[in-house]
Amino acid sequence: MPRYCLIGAGAAGIGALAVLLEQGFEVDCFEKSTVVGGHWHTDYEALHLITSRNLTNYEGFPMPDDYPLFPSRDQMRSYLESYAAWKGLYEHIEFGVEVLSVAPVAGEGTTGSHGWTVITSRGDEGVYDGVLVANGHLVDPKMPEIPGHFAGTQLHSSQYTNVDDIEGRRVLVVGSGNSGCDLAVDAAQHRYDVAISVRHGHIFQPKTFMGVPRSELSFLQEFTFEEQDLLTRLLIRMSVGTHENYPGLPAPEARTLAEGAPVVNNLLLYWMHHGRIKPVPGVSRFEGNTVFFTDGSSQEFDTILWATGFNAALPFLDDAILEWQDGVPLRLGGATVPVGLEKLYFVGLIAPRGPQPPVYPMQTKVIAQMLRAHEAAGESGAGIQALLAGQQTPEWRIDILRPLWTEQLEQTAYLLSRVSVA
Repeated sequence: MPRYCLIGAGAAGIGALAVLLEQGFEVDCFEKSTVVGGHWHTDYEALHLITSRNLTNYEGFPMPDDYPLFPSRDQMRSYLESYAAWKGLYEHIEFGVEVLSVAPVAGEGTTGSHGWTVITSRGDEGVYDGVLVANGHLVDPKMPEIPGHFAGTQLHSSQYTNVDDIEGRRVLVVGSGNSGCDLAVDAAQHRYDVAISVRHGHIFQPKTFMGVPRSELSFLQEFTFEEQDLLTRLLIRMSVGTHENYPGLPAPEARTLAEGAPVVNNLLLYWMHHGRIKPVPGVSRFEGNTVFFTDGSSQEFDTILWATGFNAALPFLDDAILEWQDGVPLRLGGATVPVGLEKLYFVGLIAPRGPQPPVYPMQTKVIAQMLRAHEAAGESGAGIQALLAGQQTPEWRIDILRPLWTEQLEQTAYLLSRVSVA
C-alpha cells in the first residue's frame, strides 16, 4: 500500500492529516515539538485573531460559543488541540521527531516521480510515495540589515512574549503590519513610550463596523468584490478618517484594499490620538541607543521590537531543487505543487486573505486527487507537474487575494478530474 509523509502538526498539518486519514491514506506525520498547534504555543500573549470566531474554524467543528468574537492566542491553541482530539489525530502523530532531510529518489523523469527518501532525527524512514510539507511559513525570522550598532535590547516578534521582555521605557517597533500594530499597542497599554516605524503607508482597517466583522456584514455580500472594496474604504473613512488625521503617518501607497497589505487593527490609531504611540519613518542607521531615521531625525530608545516578518524556510529540502522568486518557492495548483517536482506538496505555504483553517483541508482535498491519480497511473506517475505547468502561471506570493487563490484551486481540481476521467 502506498504510504505518505506529512511534516508538521500545526494548524496546517492537523487540517491535512484529518483529510488524509478520512480518505484512507496511510500517513506518517512527524512533529518536532511535543504538541499540536505550532506557533500558537509561542506567539506573543497579546495576539488575537483578526478574523472572527464564526468563520475561523475547520469544517464541522465550530469554535465554542463562549469564545469572544476575536479569540486570543490561548483560545486558538485550545481550539486546535480540541480539533486534533475530536478527529483522533494524536495517535497518528510522531511527536518529538524532526525531519532532517527530504530527498528525491534517483531515476528517469521529473524529479520526485520515483518518490522521496525521508530522514528524521530518529533515523532513515525509508521511501515515501509522496511528501506533504506543512511546516508553516512563520518559522524563520526576517531581520533587515541596518548600518551601525544598537546598544539596547532587540527582539524579533517571534521572540517577544509580553512587556516583561522590554528593557527601559523607550520602545521602537519596526514594522507596521498586524504584528507590529499588536506589539506597539501592547507596549502603549502598559504605559511605555512607544514609536512605530512606518516606511510605507497603509489603509488601517477596523476589525468591525457597527459591531459586526466586515466579512459578516450581510449587505456587502450583495455587491461585487470591487464594489465591496470601495464600500469598505468608505466605511473606514467614516469611522477612523484618513492618514491626515494622524500626524506623521505616510499616505497609503495602495489606492484599494486589494492592492495593499491587509492590516487590521482598531487600537493603533486610538493610541496615536492619545499620544501614546508616535509614528516615525524608516530606520537608516544606529549609533549606541540612538536610532536615525530616513528623514534625518533621530531618537533614543532602550528596546527595539522587530515586526519584520518571516522568510519561507524549508531546511530539510535542498534549495537547488526548488525554483524561487522573492524568497518564496514557485508553486502551482493553488500553491500546493512546487514547480519542477512531482509527489511533493505544500500545505499552508500561502495565506489567502481571510480565515486560515478552512484553507488547509481545501488544499489537501486537491492533493488527495493528485495522490489518487499517481496511484492509478502506476510506476510512471500521472504527469501532474506537466499538466499544471501547461495550464497555470506559477504563484510567487504568500499573501494573496482569496478569490484569486480559490480560482487557482478550483481550476486545479477541474484539471485533475479530467485526468481521472481519462
